[in-house]
Amino acid sequence: MCTPKHVVIALALLGFSIGALAQTYQFGRKVTEAQVSPWSIDVFPNGAGLPAGRGSVAEGKAVYDTRCAACHGAKGEGGPADRLVGGAGTLKSGKPVKTLGSYWPYASTAYDYIYRAMPYDRPKSLTPNEVYAVVAYLLHLNNIVDASTTLDAASLPKVKMPNSAGFTADPRPDVANVPCTRDCK
Repeated sequence: MCTPKHVVIALALLGFSIGALAQTYQFGRKVTEAQVSPWSIDVFPNGAGLPAGRGSVAEGKAVYDTRCAACHGAKGEGGPADRLVGGAGTLKSGKPVKTLGSYWPYASTAYDYIYRAMPYDRPKSLTPNEVYAVVAYLLHLNNIVDASTTLDAASLPKVKMPNSAGFTADPRPDVANVPCTRDCK
């Protein structure tokens, strides 16, 4: 009878065997930076990973109206998809409204999420300029930036979000709680 312990041992031996065979007989190949770079799209709170480009609030309204409003509402009030605007001061209430303006701690996270996942029917179809513009427009709708704002890789991480202090470090003693953006362990 095969127990979970036997399965673990068998998988470990199989993994070792395949690894040894690959090394001995040169299975596989090294992945090049050019092959990895299209998938390396992480954006960190400090702005590391943001691409070149720029976008204004006015440009963002045009992109939002054509690519986002059908799901998120004409002014980000929500529709079939989540609400993006409002909720200021509600997080400690019995009915918190978690939006980009009330909940998210970093503006760079908005860029990262929109670039990766939106629009819902065609993720990753927006250009960096369009994403900067949509983020600028949404931040403006949430009264975080003014109407004349243009965002880019230098200015976006400097945007102070209303809930930037609302996230706390993990209190467990075995967790490092060290922000990491390079050579992480």
